[in-house]
Amino acid sequence: MKILMVEDDKSVSQMMELFFKKEGWEQVSAYDGEEAVEIFQTHPRDFDIITLDLNLPKKDGIQVAKEIRRISETVPIIMVTARDSESDQVLGLGVGADDYVTKPFSPMALIARIKALHRRVMLEGQPRNLPKNIPSNDFDLETNHIRISKSRREVYFDENRVEGLTPKEFDLLYTMAQKPKQVFSREQLLELVWGYEYFGEERTVDAHIKKLEKSGPQTIQTVWGVGYKFDDSQVNA
Repeated sequence: MKILMVEDDKSVSQMMELFFKKEGWEQVSAYDGEEAVEIFQTHPRDFDIITLDLNLPKKDGIQVAKEIRRISETVPIIMVTARDSESDQVLGLGVGADDYVTKPFSPMALIARIKALHRRVMLEGQPRNLPKNIPSNDFDLETNHIRISKSRREVYFDENRVEGLTPKEFDLLYTMAQKPKQVFSREQLLELVWGYEYFGEERTVDAHIKKLEKSGPQTIQTVWGVGYKFDDSQVNA
């Protein structure tokens, strides 16, 4: 695997390079936003994943993510930030990041995130645009209002396709919709959706849920103090 690590703290970058080498991965380092965009523009097909610090000189991580997404809609991006702010996390996801970690982070936690994201990308196929009124047997899961095709990674709310879902949002919705009204804790969702053990980053679930709520029908409910559940029995079409 080849990783573009965009990090202005050279000690952090050098430390992660040692851990990546143990995994057999190659790291290319960029220490500011302009350098990151230039490297990716020059070799857009070379990288399997990008780790992108939010706080960078010259161009911040948000601007870099926007420019990278203009070049490639599919390269996986993990945003790395020292800010423990839900609004910053949602903003990062909104400009195309697939995941995020907050500093200080465990090197093994970041490696687990990278492995889980890379594994999911490898398993995903490209979705196809299909007409409305598809026969119900073309879907893997159906609820009162939601129909989901896992193979095509498509979601329909009644007769309308839900557009713009990120891979994580799709996986969250599909996981929870399989067991309507069951309450999932954040730790359970981290393990089921992200595919790694809980490392204390439960706020990533909150950020993705909030982004999912903005993407389509309000089918995810917060159970205060416990977690989240899928319930579209009271949703108005």
